[in-house]
Amino acid sequence: MYFRRPQGWLKHWDFMLIDVLCLHFSFVLAFYIRHGHWDYWKNETYITVAVAMAIASVAVAFFSETFKNVFKRSIYRELLQTIKQNGFVFLLTVFFLYFAKIGQEVSRLTISNCACFYLIFSFFTRILYKKILLSHMNKGGSKNLLIIAPSKDAELIVDRIQKHNYDFYKIVGISLIDDSDREGDISGVPIVCAYDKVAEYVCRNWIDEVIFFGELSINNRSIIEKLFETGVTVHISVSALTNFGNRKILFEHVSGQAVITTSIHYVTATQIFLSRMLDIVLGLIGSLMAVLLTVIIGPVIFFSSPGNIFFTQERIGKNGKHFKIIKFRTMYPNADADKSKYLSQNRNSDGMMFKLDFDPRIIGNRITSDGKQKTGIGQFMRSHSIDEFPQFFNVLMGHMSIVGTRPPTLDEWEKYDLHHRARLTIRPGITGLWQVSGRSNITDFEKVVKLDRYYIMHWTLGRDIKIIIKTILVVFKGNGAK
Repeated sequence: MYFRRPQGWLKHWDFMLIDVLCLHFSFVLAFYIRHGHWDYWKNETYITVAVAMAIASVAVAFFSETFKNVFKRSIYRELLQTIKQNGFVFLLTVFFLYFAKIGQEVSRLTISNCACFYLIFSFFTRILYKKILLSHMNKGGSKNLLIIAPSKDAELIVDRIQKHNYDFYKIVGISLIDDSDREGDISGVPIVCAYDKVAEYVCRNWIDEVIFFGELSINNRSIIEKLFETGVTVHISVSALTNFGNRKILFEHVSGQAVITTSIHYVTATQIFLSRMLDIVLGLIGSLMAVLLTVIIGPVIFFSSPGNIFFTQERIGKNGKHFKIIKFRTMYPNADADKSKYLSQNRNSDGMMFKLDFDPRIIGNRITSDGKQKTGIGQFMRSHSIDEFPQFFNVLMGHMSIVGTRPPTLDEWEKYDLHHRARLTIRPGITGLWQVSGRSNITDFEKVVKLDRYYIMHWTLGRDIKIIIKTILVVFKGNGAK
Protein backbone atom coordinates (compact mmCIF):
# COMPACT_ATOMS: atom_id res chain seq x y z
CA MET A 1 0.00 0.00 0.00
CA TYR A 2 1.32 3.44 -0.91
CA PHE A 3 1.20 6.45 1.38
CA ARG A 4 0.71 9.40 -0.91
CA ARG A 5 2.67 12.33 0.42
CA PRO A 6 0.81 15.55 1.28
CA GLN A 7 0.43 17.85 -1.70
CA GLY A 8 0.03 21.63 -2.04
CA TRP A 9 0.33 23.78 1.05
CA LEU A 10 0.28 20.78 3.41
CA LYS A 11 3.47 19.49 1.83
CA HIS A 12 5.50 21.79 4.11
CA TRP A 13 3.37 21.59 7.23
CA ASP A 14 6.52 21.23 9.35
CA PHE A 15 7.87 24.59 8.16
CA MET A 16 4.47 26.16 8.84
CA LEU A 17 4.39 24.75 12.37
CA ILE A 18 7.92 25.99 13.11
CA ASP A 19 6.98 29.41 11.71
CA VAL A 20 3.95 29.64 14.01
CA LEU A 21 6.11 28.65 16.99
CA CYS A 22 8.66 31.34 16.09
CA LEU A 23 5.84 33.88 15.84
CA HIS A 24 4.45 32.90 19.23
CA PHE A 25 7.87 32.99 20.88
CA SER A 26 8.48 36.43 19.36
CA PHE A 27 5.14 37.64 20.71
CA VAL A 28 5.87 36.36 24.22
CA LEU A 29 9.35 37.91 24.20
CA ALA A 30 8.00 41.25 22.96
CA PHE A 31 5.31 41.19 25.65
CA TYR A 32 7.95 40.55 28.33
CA ILE A 33 10.13 43.43 27.14
CA ARG A 34 7.17 45.80 27.22
CA HIS A 35 5.43 44.63 30.42
CA GLY A 36 8.20 42.99 32.45
CA HIS A 37 6.52 39.62 32.96
CA TRP A 38 5.54 36.54 30.90
CA ASP A 39 1.89 36.19 31.96
CA TYR A 40 0.27 37.42 28.77
CA TRP A 41 -2.30 34.61 28.96
CA LYS A 42 -3.89 36.40 31.92
CA ASN A 43 -4.93 39.18 29.53
CA GLU A 44 -7.84 38.15 27.30
CA THR A 45 -7.01 40.77 24.66
CA TYR A 46 -3.43 39.57 24.21
CA ILE A 47 -4.60 35.95 23.99
CA THR A 48 -6.96 37.00 21.18
CA VAL A 49 -4.15 38.80 19.36
CA ALA A 50 -1.81 35.79 19.70
CA VAL A 51 -4.42 33.44 18.22
CA ALA A 52 -5.22 35.90 15.42
CA MET A 53 -1.55 36.19 14.49
CA ALA A 54 -1.16 32.40 14.37
CA ILE A 55 -4.18 32.12 12.07
CA ALA A 56 -2.77 34.93 9.93
CA SER A 57 0.54 33.08 9.61
CA VAL A 58 -1.16 29.92 8.34
CA ALA A 59 -3.42 31.93 6.00
CA VAL A 60 -0.47 33.79 4.46
CA ALA A 61 1.44 30.53 3.94
CA PHE A 62 -1.64 29.05 2.26
CA PHE A 63 -2.60 31.90 -0.05
CA SER A 64 0.88 33.31 -0.80
CA GLU A 65 2.66 29.93 -0.99
CA THR A 66 5.62 31.33 0.92
CA PHE A 67 7.01 27.82 1.46
CA LYS A 68 6.83 26.69 -2.16
CA ASN A 69 10.18 25.22 -3.32
CA VAL A 70 11.59 25.96 0.14
CA PHE A 71 14.45 23.47 -0.28
CA LYS A 72 15.59 24.98 -3.57
CA ARG A 73 15.81 28.58 -2.41
CA SER A 74 19.07 30.44 -1.84
CA ILE A 75 19.68 32.35 1.39
CA TYR A 76 18.82 35.63 -0.40
CA ARG A 77 15.52 34.25 -1.75
CA GLU A 78 14.74 32.79 1.66
CA LEU A 79 15.20 36.22 3.22
CA LEU A 80 12.83 37.77 0.66
CA GLN A 81 10.19 35.11 1.32
CA THR A 82 10.57 35.58 5.09
CA ILE A 83 10.11 39.34 4.73
CA LYS A 84 7.05 38.68 2.57
CA GLN A 85 5.57 36.31 5.16
CA ASN A 86 6.35 38.74 7.97
CA GLY A 87 4.88 41.76 6.17
CA PHE A 88 1.59 40.08 5.30
CA VAL A 89 1.17 38.61 8.78
CA PHE A 90 1.53 41.94 10.53
CA LEU A 91 -0.53 43.77 7.91
CA LEU A 92 -3.37 41.33 8.66
CA THR A 93 -2.73 41.78 12.39
CA VAL A 94 -3.08 45.57 12.10
CA PHE A 95 -6.34 45.17 10.16
CA PHE A 96 -7.60 42.76 12.82
CA LEU A 97 -6.77 45.20 15.64
CA TYR A 98 -8.61 47.95 13.79
CA PHE A 99 -11.77 46.03 12.88
CA ALA A 100 -11.94 44.29 16.27
CA LYS A 101 -11.60 47.73 17.91
CA ILE A 102 -8.96 46.55 20.38
CA GLY A 103 -6.02 48.54 18.99
CA GLN A 104 -5.99 50.87 22.00
CA GLU A 105 -5.65 47.92 24.39
CA VAL A 106 -2.54 46.50 22.74
CA SER A 107 0.91 48.05 23.03
CA ARG A 108 2.27 49.23 19.67
CA LEU A 109 5.78 48.57 21.01
CA THR A 110 4.82 44.95 21.64
CA ILE A 111 3.59 44.52 18.06
CA SER A 112 6.59 46.26 16.47
CA ASN A 113 9.10 44.32 18.58
CA CYS A 114 7.25 41.11 17.76
CA ALA A 115 7.58 41.86 14.04
CA CYS A 116 11.34 42.37 14.36
CA PHE A 117 11.87 39.25 16.47
CA TYR A 118 9.65 37.20 14.16
CA LEU A 119 11.67 38.18 11.10
CA ILE A 120 14.96 37.25 12.78
CA PHE A 121 13.82 34.01 14.45
CA SER A 122 11.84 32.80 11.45
CA PHE A 123 14.65 33.41 8.96
CA PHE A 124 17.43 31.75 10.95
CA THR A 125 15.18 28.88 12.06
CA ARG A 126 14.29 28.13 8.44
CA ILE A 127 17.95 28.12 7.44
CA LEU A 128 18.89 25.86 10.35
CA TYR A 129 15.96 23.49 9.83
CA LYS A 130 16.75 23.18 6.12
CA LYS A 131 20.37 22.34 6.93
CA ILE A 132 19.21 19.63 9.32
CA LEU A 133 16.80 18.16 6.78
CA LEU A 134 19.34 18.32 3.96
CA SER A 135 21.91 16.52 6.10
CA HIS A 136 19.34 13.79 6.77
CA MET A 137 18.50 13.79 3.06
CA ASN A 138 22.08 12.83 2.25
CA LYS A 139 21.99 10.00 4.79
CA GLY A 140 18.63 8.72 3.56
CA GLY A 141 15.63 7.71 5.60
CA SER A 142 13.63 4.61 6.43
CA LYS A 143 12.20 4.00 2.94
CA ASN A 144 14.23 1.65 0.76
CA LEU A 145 14.30 2.60 -2.93
CA LEU A 146 15.42 0.43 -5.84
CA ILE A 147 16.33 2.11 -9.15
CA ILE A 148 15.90 0.44 -12.54
CA ALA A 149 17.65 2.31 -15.34
CA PRO A 150 19.63 1.91 -18.59
CA SER A 151 23.40 1.82 -18.05
CA LYS A 152 24.11 4.98 -20.10
CA ASP A 153 21.83 7.10 -17.87
CA ALA A 154 22.33 5.29 -14.57
CA GLU A 155 25.02 7.54 -13.07
CA LEU A 156 23.15 10.73 -13.98
CA ILE A 157 19.88 9.35 -12.57
CA VAL A 158 21.48 8.24 -9.29
CA ASP A 159 23.21 11.61 -8.87
CA ARG A 160 19.97 13.51 -9.52
CA ILE A 161 17.98 11.44 -7.05
CA GLN A 162 20.67 11.79 -4.38
CA LYS A 163 20.82 15.55 -4.97
CA HIS A 164 17.02 15.95 -4.80
CA ASN A 165 16.27 13.31 -2.19
CA TYR A 166 13.52 15.40 -0.57
CA ASP A 167 11.50 12.27 0.20
CA PHE A 168 14.41 10.87 2.27
CA TYR A 169 14.85 7.59 0.43
CA LYS A 170 17.60 5.15 1.26
CA ILE A 171 18.77 4.08 -2.18
CA VAL A 172 19.61 0.43 -1.57
CA GLY A 173 20.42 -0.67 -5.09
CA ILE A 174 20.19 -0.36 -8.84
CA SER A 175 19.42 -2.83 -11.60
CA LEU A 176 20.62 -2.08 -15.13
CA ILE A 177 18.15 -2.71 -17.94
CA ASP A 178 20.76 -3.41 -20.62
CA ASP A 179 23.80 -4.71 -18.74
CA SER A 180 22.92 -7.71 -16.58
CA ASP A 181 26.53 -8.88 -16.22
CA ARG A 182 27.86 -5.66 -14.71
CA GLU A 183 28.84 -5.71 -11.04
CA GLY A 184 30.10 -3.17 -8.53
CA ASP A 185 28.38 0.14 -7.86
CA ILE A 186 27.30 3.38 -9.52
CA SER A 187 27.97 6.58 -7.56
CA GLY A 188 28.11 4.50 -4.38
CA VAL A 189 24.87 2.61 -5.09
CA PRO A 190 25.43 -1.15 -5.48
CA ILE A 191 24.23 -3.05 -8.54
CA VAL A 192 22.14 -5.64 -6.72
CA CYS A 193 20.77 -8.00 -9.34
CA ALA A 194 20.41 -8.80 -13.01
CA TYR A 195 17.48 -7.04 -14.67
CA ASP A 196 15.57 -10.24 -15.44
CA LYS A 197 15.78 -11.17 -11.73
CA VAL A 198 14.62 -7.82 -10.36
CA ALA A 199 11.09 -8.97 -9.43
CA GLU A 200 12.50 -11.92 -7.48
CA TYR A 201 14.93 -9.56 -5.75
CA VAL A 202 12.04 -7.30 -4.69
CA CYS A 203 10.15 -10.34 -3.45
CA ARG A 204 13.02 -11.50 -1.22
CA ASN A 205 14.36 -8.21 0.10
CA TRP A 206 13.17 -5.16 1.99
CA ILE A 207 12.15 -2.81 -0.83
CA ASP A 208 9.52 -0.13 -0.22
CA GLU A 209 9.40 1.48 -3.67
CA VAL A 210 10.84 1.04 -7.14
CA ILE A 211 11.51 3.78 -9.69
CA PHE A 212 11.77 2.74 -13.35
CA PHE A 213 13.50 4.66 -16.14
CA GLY A 214 13.48 3.57 -19.75
CA GLU A 215 11.24 2.78 -22.68
CA LEU A 216 8.37 0.35 -22.28
CA SER A 217 9.37 -2.35 -24.71
CA ILE A 218 7.58 -5.68 -24.59
CA ASN A 219 10.28 -7.13 -22.32
CA ASN A 220 10.34 -4.09 -20.03
CA ARG A 221 6.58 -4.13 -19.71
CA SER A 222 6.75 -7.81 -18.77
CA ILE A 223 9.21 -7.00 -15.97
CA ILE A 224 7.00 -4.17 -14.72
CA GLU A 225 3.98 -6.49 -14.73
CA LYS A 226 5.94 -8.84 -12.47
CA LEU A 227 6.72 -5.91 -10.15
CA PHE A 228 3.01 -5.04 -10.10
CA GLU A 229 2.33 -8.63 -9.10
CA THR A 230 4.54 -8.30 -6.00
CA GLY A 231 2.43 -5.35 -4.85
CA VAL A 232 5.43 -3.03 -4.49
CA THR A 233 4.84 0.66 -5.27
CA VAL A 234 6.28 1.44 -8.72
CA HIS A 235 7.16 4.92 -9.98
CA ILE A 236 7.58 5.08 -13.76
CA SER A 237 9.36 7.89 -15.56
CA VAL A 238 6.93 9.90 -17.67
CA SER A 239 9.02 9.04 -20.71
CA ALA A 240 7.48 5.58 -20.38
CA LEU A 241 3.91 6.89 -20.00
CA THR A 242 1.39 4.34 -21.25
CA ASN A 243 -1.89 2.65 -20.40
CA PHE A 244 -1.92 0.53 -17.24
CA GLY A 245 -5.49 -0.70 -17.37
CA ASN A 246 -7.62 -0.19 -14.27
CA ARG A 247 -4.72 0.19 -11.83
CA LYS A 248 -4.61 3.24 -9.59
CA ILE A 249 -2.41 5.88 -11.26
CA LEU A 250 -0.95 9.07 -9.74
CA PHE A 251 1.13 11.74 -11.45
CA GLU A 252 3.70 13.28 -9.12
CA HIS A 253 7.34 14.16 -8.51
CA VAL A 254 9.69 11.78 -6.70
CA SER A 255 13.12 13.11 -5.75
CA GLY A 256 12.98 15.69 -8.50
CA GLN A 257 11.82 13.21 -11.16
CA ALA A 258 8.46 13.46 -12.92
CA VAL A 259 6.84 10.03 -12.69
CA ILE A 260 3.57 8.20 -12.78
CA THR A 261 2.99 6.03 -9.71
CA THR A 262 0.99 2.84 -9.44
CA SER A 263 0.36 0.72 -6.37
CA ILE A 264 -2.05 -1.90 -5.12
CA HIS A 265 -3.74 0.90 -3.15
CA TYR A 266 -2.87 4.31 -1.80
CA VAL A 267 -3.81 6.27 1.30
CA THR A 268 -3.81 9.95 2.17
CA ALA A 269 -1.99 11.66 5.04
CA THR A 270 -5.27 12.01 6.93
CA GLN A 271 -6.08 8.32 6.56
CA ILE A 272 -2.63 7.23 7.69
CA PHE A 273 -2.79 9.61 10.67
CA LEU A 274 -6.21 8.34 11.81
CA SER A 275 -5.13 4.74 11.34
CA ARG A 276 -1.98 5.27 13.40
CA MET A 277 -3.96 7.05 16.13
CA LEU A 278 -6.30 4.06 16.29
CA ASP A 279 -3.26 1.78 16.58
CA ILE A 280 -1.75 3.87 19.37
CA VAL A 281 -4.98 4.13 21.39
CA LEU A 282 -5.79 0.42 21.13
CA GLY A 283 -2.09 -0.44 21.45
CA LEU A 284 -1.93 1.36 24.81
CA ILE A 285 -5.07 -0.39 26.05
CA GLY A 286 -3.82 -3.76 24.82
CA SER A 287 -0.36 -3.23 26.34
CA LEU A 288 -1.87 -2.48 29.75
CA MET A 289 -3.93 -5.66 29.49
CA ALA A 290 -0.77 -7.54 28.48
CA VAL A 291 0.96 -6.31 31.67
CA LEU A 292 -1.98 -7.49 33.79
CA LEU A 293 -2.05 -10.84 31.99
CA THR A 294 1.68 -11.22 32.61
CA VAL A 295 1.02 -11.06 36.35
CA ILE A 296 -1.79 -13.61 36.09
CA ILE A 297 -0.70 -15.92 33.27
CA GLY A 298 3.07 -15.60 33.64
CA PRO A 299 3.42 -17.81 36.75
CA VAL A 300 1.09 -20.43 35.24
CA ILE A 301 3.25 -20.62 32.10
CA PHE A 302 6.46 -20.82 34.14
CA PHE A 303 5.29 -23.57 36.49
CA SER A 304 3.72 -25.55 33.62
CA SER A 305 6.92 -25.25 31.56
CA PRO A 306 9.95 -23.60 33.24
CA GLY A 307 11.60 -20.98 31.07
CA ASN A 308 10.95 -17.56 29.63
CA ILE A 309 7.24 -16.72 29.71
CA PHE A 310 7.60 -14.69 26.51
CA PHE A 311 8.33 -16.01 23.04
CA THR A 312 10.08 -13.91 20.41
CA GLN A 313 10.53 -14.84 16.78
CA GLU A 314 11.87 -13.07 13.72
CA ARG A 315 9.08 -12.27 11.30
CA ILE A 316 8.79 -10.42 8.00
CA GLY A 317 7.01 -7.07 8.13
CA LYS A 318 6.07 -4.34 5.68
CA ASN A 319 7.90 -4.61 2.34
CA GLY A 320 10.26 -7.28 3.69
CA LYS A 321 11.50 -5.51 6.83
CA HIS A 322 12.49 -7.93 9.60
CA PHE A 323 11.25 -7.51 13.18
CA LYS A 324 10.89 -9.52 16.39
CA ILE A 325 7.33 -10.51 17.23
CA ILE A 326 6.44 -10.88 20.94
CA LYS A 327 3.96 -13.41 22.32
CA PHE A 328 3.26 -15.29 25.52
CA ARG A 329 5.00 -18.64 25.21
CA THR A 330 2.47 -21.41 24.54
CA MET A 331 4.95 -24.13 23.51
CA TYR A 332 7.62 -26.09 25.29
CA PRO A 333 11.21 -24.83 24.89
CA ASN A 334 12.91 -25.80 21.61
CA ALA A 335 9.55 -26.35 19.92
CA ASP A 336 10.90 -24.84 16.71
CA ALA A 337 13.68 -27.40 16.64
CA ASP A 338 11.07 -30.19 16.80
CA LYS A 339 9.02 -28.73 13.94
CA SER A 340 10.62 -31.02 11.36
CA LYS A 341 9.22 -34.08 13.17
CA TYR A 342 5.66 -33.01 12.41
CA LEU A 343 5.93 -31.66 8.86
CA SER A 344 4.04 -34.68 7.51
CA GLN A 345 1.07 -33.78 9.76
CA ASN A 346 0.87 -30.18 8.54
CA ARG A 347 -2.73 -29.27 7.63
CA ASN A 348 -1.38 -26.90 4.95
CA SER A 349 -0.07 -29.29 2.35
CA ASP A 350 1.71 -26.55 0.38
CA GLY A 351 3.91 -25.77 3.39
CA MET A 352 3.21 -22.03 3.18
CA MET A 353 1.90 -22.07 6.76
CA PHE A 354 2.35 -24.61 9.55
CA LYS A 355 -0.77 -25.81 11.40
CA LEU A 356 -1.42 -29.11 13.19
CA ASP A 357 -4.79 -30.50 14.24
CA PHE A 358 -3.20 -31.49 17.56
CA ASP A 359 0.23 -30.08 18.37
CA PRO A 360 2.07 -31.98 21.15
CA ARG A 361 4.60 -29.14 21.36
CA ILE A 362 1.98 -26.92 23.01
CA ILE A 363 2.24 -26.65 26.80
CA GLY A 364 -0.14 -29.13 28.45
CA ASN A 365 -1.02 -31.04 25.28
CA ARG A 366 -0.57 -34.77 25.65
CA ILE A 367 -2.02 -38.08 24.53
CA THR A 368 -3.18 -40.29 27.40
CA SER A 369 -2.58 -44.02 27.68
CA ASP A 370 -6.04 -44.70 26.27
CA GLY A 371 -5.30 -42.59 23.17
CA LYS A 372 -7.31 -39.50 24.13
CA GLN A 373 -5.99 -36.01 23.42
CA LYS A 374 -5.70 -33.72 26.43
CA THR A 375 -5.02 -29.99 26.27
CA GLY A 376 -3.66 -27.54 28.81
CA ILE A 377 -2.87 -23.90 29.42
CA GLY A 378 -1.09 -23.45 26.10
CA GLN A 379 -4.09 -24.50 24.02
CA PHE A 380 -6.40 -22.42 26.19
CA MET A 381 -4.31 -19.28 25.55
CA ARG A 382 -4.28 -20.00 21.81
CA SER A 383 -8.01 -20.71 21.58
CA HIS A 384 -8.80 -17.37 23.21
CA SER A 385 -5.86 -15.50 21.60
CA ILE A 386 -4.42 -14.61 25.02
CA ASP A 387 -0.92 -15.35 23.70
CA GLU A 388 -1.31 -12.50 21.18
CA PHE A 389 -1.56 -9.67 23.74
CA PRO A 390 2.18 -8.86 23.94
CA GLN A 391 1.98 -8.02 20.22
CA PHE A 392 0.36 -4.74 21.26
CA PHE A 393 3.90 -3.67 22.17
CA ASN A 394 4.85 -4.39 18.55
CA VAL A 395 1.98 -2.11 17.54
CA LEU A 396 3.25 0.73 19.73
CA MET A 397 6.76 0.30 18.30
CA GLY A 398 5.35 0.59 14.77
CA HIS A 399 6.26 -2.94 13.68
CA MET A 400 2.61 -3.95 13.39
CA SER A 401 -0.91 -2.54 13.20
CA ILE A 402 -4.03 -3.71 14.98
CA VAL A 403 -5.47 -4.84 11.63
CA GLY A 404 -3.34 -6.15 8.80
CA THR A 405 -1.99 -9.38 7.37
CA ARG A 406 -0.38 -12.26 9.23
CA PRO A 407 3.42 -11.74 9.34
CA PRO A 408 5.18 -14.75 7.78
CA THR A 409 8.11 -16.56 9.36
CA LEU A 410 11.45 -16.57 7.55
CA ASP A 411 11.01 -20.10 6.17
CA GLU A 412 7.49 -19.27 4.92
CA TRP A 413 8.70 -16.07 3.29
CA GLU A 414 11.46 -17.90 1.41
CA LYS A 415 8.77 -19.96 -0.36
CA TYR A 416 6.81 -16.91 -1.58
CA ASP A 417 5.94 -16.50 -5.24
CA LEU A 418 5.73 -12.97 -6.65
CA HIS A 419 1.98 -12.50 -6.03
CA HIS A 420 2.37 -13.64 -2.40
CA ARG A 421 4.66 -10.69 -1.75
CA ALA A 422 1.68 -8.30 -2.13
CA ARG A 423 0.67 -9.33 1.43
CA LEU A 424 3.71 -7.41 2.68
CA THR A 425 2.72 -4.01 1.26
CA ILE A 426 1.17 -3.02 4.60
CA ARG A 427 2.15 -3.46 8.22
CA PRO A 428 1.24 -6.91 9.51
CA GLY A 429 -1.62 -6.99 11.98
CA ILE A 430 -2.65 -8.71 15.19
CA THR A 431 -5.92 -9.44 13.44
CA GLY A 432 -7.16 -9.21 9.88
CA LEU A 433 -9.68 -10.35 7.33
CA TRP A 434 -8.21 -13.85 7.36
CA GLN A 435 -8.63 -14.16 11.13
CA VAL A 436 -12.32 -13.23 11.06
CA SER A 437 -13.01 -15.41 8.03
CA GLY A 438 -12.18 -18.76 9.55
CA ARG A 439 -8.69 -18.39 11.10
CA SER A 440 -7.03 -21.80 11.20
CA ASN A 441 -9.99 -23.44 9.45
CA ILE A 442 -8.65 -21.94 6.20
CA THR A 443 -5.89 -24.30 5.09
CA ASP A 444 -5.46 -23.07 1.50
CA PHE A 445 -2.74 -20.42 1.50
CA GLU A 446 -3.90 -19.05 -1.85
CA LYS A 447 -7.26 -18.28 -0.24
CA VAL A 448 -5.42 -16.44 2.55
CA VAL A 449 -3.54 -14.42 -0.08
CA LYS A 450 -6.79 -13.67 -1.89
CA LEU A 451 -8.38 -12.38 1.31
CA ASP A 452 -5.32 -10.28 2.13
CA ARG A 453 -5.14 -8.73 -1.35
CA TYR A 454 -8.86 -7.91 -1.20
CA TYR A 455 -8.36 -6.27 2.20
CA ILE A 456 -5.41 -4.16 0.97
CA MET A 457 -7.10 -3.11 -2.28
CA HIS A 458 -10.31 -2.06 -0.48
CA TRP A 459 -8.81 -0.73 2.75
CA THR A 460 -10.74 1.88 4.73
CA LEU A 461 -10.61 2.85 8.39
CA GLY A 462 -14.27 1.85 8.72
CA ARG A 463 -13.46 -1.66 7.48
CA ASP A 464 -10.68 -1.92 10.09
CA ILE A 465 -13.13 -1.03 12.85
CA LYS A 466 -15.57 -3.70 11.62
CA ILE A 467 -12.77 -6.30 11.61
CA ILE A 468 -11.79 -5.33 15.17
CA ILE A 469 -15.39 -5.80 16.35
CA LYS A 470 -15.66 -9.15 14.53
CA THR A 471 -12.33 -10.22 16.04
CA ILE A 472 -13.59 -9.61 19.57
CA LEU A 473 -16.63 -11.81 18.86
CA VAL A 474 -14.48 -14.53 17.26
CA VAL A 475 -12.02 -14.55 20.16
CA PHE A 476 -14.74 -14.90 22.80
CA LYS A 477 -16.20 -17.82 20.86
CA GLY A 478 -12.74 -19.31 20.24
CA ASN A 479 -13.66 -20.13 16.64
CA GLY A 480 -11.01 -21.48 14.31
CA ALA A 481 -8.00 -21.08 16.60
CA LYS A 482 -5.23 -23.66 16.61
